[in-house]
Amino acid sequence: MAAKEMDVGVFRKAGSEGFRVSWSRRLTTAFAWCFVVFSFLFVAAMFISIIGDVFIHAWPALTPQLLTEITNGIGGGLKNAIEGSMVMSLGALLLAAPIGIASGIYLSEHGEAGTGKMLRFLSDVLVGVPSIVLGYVGYITMVIYLGWQFSVAAGIITLTVMLLPYIARSTEFALRNIPVAVREAGYGLGANEGRVVLHILMPGAAPAIMTGLFYAVALSMGETAPLLYTAGWSNYMWNGHFTKEPIGYLTYVIWTFINEPFAESHRLAFAAAFLITSGVLLLILTGRWLLRRGQRRMGVYPG
Repeated sequence: MAAKEMDVGVFRKAGSEGFRVSWSRRLTTAFAWCFVVFSFLFVAAMFISIIGDVFIHAWPALTPQLLTEITNGIGGGLKNAIEGSMVMSLGALLLAAPIGIASGIYLSEHGEAGTGKMLRFLSDVLVGVPSIVLGYVGYITMVIYLGWQFSVAAGIITLTVMLLPYIARSTEFALRNIPVAVREAGYGLGANEGRVVLHILMPGAAPAIMTGLFYAVALSMGETAPLLYTAGWSNYMWNGHFTKEPIGYLTYVIWTFINEPFAESHRLAFAAAFLITSGVLLLILTGRWLLRRGQRRMGVYPG
């Protein structure tokens, strides 16, 4: 008994000495924490400075006329541009969401085969293609070859191609995060593959998929280069035609009006930047809220 207690005491002494933290490790840990805190403060300061600068310059133009009047040359309001950005983003989402979600389901459930690997590779390549290249291809194929001219359809299809890989991969990751045991339980109860995917996997992955869709809309709202080649620009409200009619959008105002030598055009450019930044921030926060709510319902977070 005494020998056993002596062995335990020796083990505790050796353990305490073995887990003693050296000064070099403490200094390294302190330096790492300082670097992390400095990096966070730097990023936060840059974000606040950008938002603050945009808001200060946009404040004189943030009037009711900004939302109720159309653009008149280099002045007026942004009603037509706001409508155009919403039409383009929502139109691209309506086209890209079904195709992207279906592709993500295929990659999640059958992505280990040769076809799935090829689809995943092509999706990764498409993510790396510059958006201006997509705009140029849309200009050659739809604006010129098909004769649609600068139009809503050309802009929406170009944005759709750009958003597809993001939606597909976010859907794939959302479905892969669901444990395999959930699939096996569905098959064990006699459900076929379609019922398992639609009634078991999709409800659990819905918050993450919705987050990917919100991020995709936020991405489409900030694009300029693809729309310059496909959608053109219009000072008027959209007349409902999808071809042979250009449309206005907020990023064009930022890209063009900031280069004009007039204070009013600069105020409109900053107002457009503020509206886009606010919209993107709202979409991202909504997506994160949906994701956290879904994780809490699945038991990932307590409470």
